[in-house]
Amino acid sequence: MKKFVFILLLTTFTFGKLSAGDDFCGVRNTAFKAGENITFTVFYSVAGIYVNAGTANFITSIERLNNKPVYHVVGTGTSNSSYDWIFKVRDRYETYFDTSTLQPVKFIRKVDEGGYTKYENVTFNQKTNTAISAKGVFNVPNCVQDVLSSIYYARNINFEGMKVGDKIPFNLFLDNQVYNIYIRYLGKETVRTKYGKFRTIKFKPLLVQGTIFTGGEKMTVWVSDDANHIPLRIESPINVGSVKVDAMQWRNLRYPLTSLISWR
Repeated sequence: MKKFVFILLLTTFTFGKLSAGDDFCGVRNTAFKAGENITFTVFYSVAGIYVNAGTANFITSIERLNNKPVYHVVGTGTSNSSYDWIFKVRDRYETYFDTSTLQPVKFIRKVDEGGYTKYENVTFNQKTNTAISAKGVFNVPNCVQDVLSSIYYARNINFEGMKVGDKIPFNLFLDNQVYNIYIRYLGKETVRTKYGKFRTIKFKPLLVQGTIFTGGEKMTVWVSDDANHIPLRIESPINVGSVKVDAMQWRNLRYPLTSLISWR
């Protein structure tokens, strides 16, 4: 899986206000709003020294698709120009999902990663539980998410009352396949990022093994312990070295970022 700067972030937004005993379905949005804009810096390390390797950005708006209101989220991932000769990344992901059910309607992916390019356009039919792409029609589980809509849907999971070690499973459709993954809750922790010091909620997402990540529960994520539930710090080993991702800028959050204790 050649999803470096961007896929690291896509596996991390998974947090919010749905109870662990519920199906990953039918929640209403209380965590974000149209106009939200979050930017991350990606740091890469081989010998313990982290360098600024790239940027990722997520923007949310409301549009109409098939005569229905939908959230339209655009995510971009870009390597810094000074490192393009090593591994150039120019990625763009888009998702359109229903404003009332948060279920995906359309997913678009256009990636250019170290010479590897791919374009994907998927339409979801939640009534028939199918996903349609250029490769055909695929049966999918109820309430399946695409890789970008799952970020915003899962920000509405509620870990209140959960015990350390508890898991929340969900289904993800990517590359014409359904992946059964989960999030393991690790409790609360105060963490200092490149931006500042925050109260956070800590967890580990299950990763699928690929060419960058080794798979398993090796990534750690710290999410703001407030009503926004945005990722603040992500760390993970990769096949060569390790990566660290910090949220560095945000605009138009739905709520004040009360998890911030102090500036850097």
